[in-house]
Amino acid sequence: MGFMGDRATLLTTGRFAQRHTGTAMSAVGIDAAEAAGALDLAEPYDALAPADLTESVASADHLEPNEPAETVEPGESVESVDGADTVESAEAETEARHRRAAEAGDVASMSVLGAMLLRRGDLDGAEPYLRGATAEGDRAAANNLGVLLHQRGYADEAAGWWRIAAVAGSAAAAHALGRHYRERGDEPAAEYWLRQSAEQGHALGAYALADLLEHRSEPGAERWLRAAAEQGHREAAYRLARALERHAVTADVRAGRPQGAPLDNVGRTAERRARGAHAEGAGARVPGRVDTGAGARALWREAEQWYRQAAARGHRRAALHLGVILERRGELKEAGRWYLTSAKDGEARAACALGFLLRDAGDEESAAVWWLRAAQDGDGNAANALGALHAARGEQQTAERWYRAAMDAGDVNGAYNLGLLCAAQDRTAQAEQWYRRAAYAGHREAANALAVLLLQAGDAAGAEPWFSKAAEAGSVDAAFNLGILYAGRDDDRTALRWYERAAAAGHTEAALQVGMAFLRDGEEQEAERHLRRAAGSGSAEAAFRLAAVLDARQAPPGPPALGEPVTEKTECEEWYERAAEQGHRRAQVRVGMLAAARGDLADAARWYREAAEAGSRNGAFNLGLLLAREGNEREAALWWARAARAGHGRAALRLALLAARRGELTEGQKWCARAVELGPEEVAARAAALREALHQELTA
Repeated sequence: MGFMGDRATLLTTGRFAQRHTGTAMSAVGIDAAEAAGALDLAEPYDALAPADLTESVASADHLEPNEPAETVEPGESVESVDGADTVESAEAETEARHRRAAEAGDVASMSVLGAMLLRRGDLDGAEPYLRGATAEGDRAAANNLGVLLHQRGYADEAAGWWRIAAVAGSAAAAHALGRHYRERGDEPAAEYWLRQSAEQGHALGAYALADLLEHRSEPGAERWLRAAAEQGHREAAYRLARALERHAVTADVRAGRPQGAPLDNVGRTAERRARGAHAEGAGARVPGRVDTGAGARALWREAEQWYRQAAARGHRRAALHLGVILERRGELKEAGRWYLTSAKDGEARAACALGFLLRDAGDEESAAVWWLRAAQDGDGNAANALGALHAARGEQQTAERWYRAAMDAGDVNGAYNLGLLCAAQDRTAQAEQWYRRAAYAGHREAANALAVLLLQAGDAAGAEPWFSKAAEAGSVDAAFNLGILYAGRDDDRTALRWYERAAAAGHTEAALQVGMAFLRDGEEQEAERHLRRAAGSGSAEAAFRLAAVLDARQAPPGPPALGEPVTEKTECEEWYERAAEQGHRRAQVRVGMLAAARGDLADAARWYREAAEAGSRNGAFNLGLLLAREGNEREAALWWARAARAGHGRAALRLALLAARRGELTEGQKWCARAVELGPEEVAARAAALREALHQELTA
């Protein structure tokens, strides 16, 4: 608690202009010392009552949903007497000194003593001293008398004294009066007095004015938030950071730049991690940092600065947001420290985020501790994460209990995850029930899952509207599934429209389907564009088809001349190889053929063998050819037999010829019959001729 340094300052500041007769106060003006800027030096407790020390001034209109106002540091709403802290014994001695002086009629000591007692909560003891000082024209006493009366429930009388003090130049009284009018719905009067307070440099006045302007959607709110934040007002710093962050996100969106985790609601980061956590393990990592452009980067930096200032002063939500920014930037250690700070202050979302950070670092047990703490505080994301953790361990009943807890906490992901859990256990009826519950609550992936379930049960008519609802809500999988649904009805035009929508949102298989549709229509350039997108996203089929498109454009290479240097692989061959490395059998055969064409028989045999072992009849046939060329007819016959049984006519003909050379005429006739059956026409004709010759040989 601070006190004035000397009597002289008290006597020359903090006073009303007095009439020449009597002790009545006048609101006409202030003395020269006040005009010189010494207004606040003599105001021992120019502030609102302790009960009003929260930053939610007149209403909660300025707060985010589910984010209650935090209590302000007491010093933010109290005008210090002299700015010096004293120990308890010195405080008692000072109080005794002021009490003696007040009893002797010293106005300044009456004001200081009244403020001390008011701060302590001794309203009965404070009132006579404050009234006495007020009667002598002490401005601070008038303001503090208003505080006292406000605490007693006499709001109108309190406002009268605040008006007198505010007219005399008290910024804190103007702030209190502005709040009084806002509570009563008189916003023009509230704005007038709050502006008076703010323009005098009062941090709470600036914050309250910003809150009012923001509530009314009028310009200027950020200016006053900045003014309050620059004076150390932590809630103003937090809200200024939020505003700057929204501007940064808007700038990124308008520039068409990709976004990291937007912070309009920090819970969304954890929600995205926990959504579908049962299916994905326990959530996904936060996206890495992206290049947002100079303007947006500057906004992000400034937002971080204000979050940091508010967090350093104990604002738990600012610490949470700061942690999210740092985590997205890859500074996990510092992010964890801020999450921990926020979590210890009771922010459940920070505890949940800290749990994910620990989980990703491999410390699942510690993660579970923080998720448990957050879930017990009602955080649905944490409950979902716990459910996913237990589901991954095979503890289905515990997982179900936590998913239900998430649902009870209002998190629709809980119902969706319950559906996933039941579906994994073949409890189809219950899965449908939970999917429906989540879908009716607007969960788009639950709507898609419900539609899939209905489609699997043969109810295509019931599935279609749920696919449509999910797709319209932004589910990429649902858009792709609609494409499949319409393609099955031979409605290729509508199917293509949904495939294109899913492809535009980054769905790999949808991009492949669009590319194939354009190929069928002969639009090779458009096909190539979509195939490249799908292949680049990891589709082996798209890589193979893209390679085939590129392959068709180039002339077939001739055999390498003696001494000719080996040329680099073409883009076509690189895409074939990428598909082959992903296990695409046709691509493996094609890579083998390209290797054989350039004389690399060992590489060709390797790729043919991989394809053959994966079930490719062409791979088995070609591997047989290589082995036969090397003189290993015995193994070649084994691979040809595998290919022939899989429907390869040429392999059957090769086996027939091999049997004929060995004199195994009956075996040869059997393979000839198989080759005639399988074709193609040229092979069937040769096999028929060979079979006739073998028959004549047998009957000769």
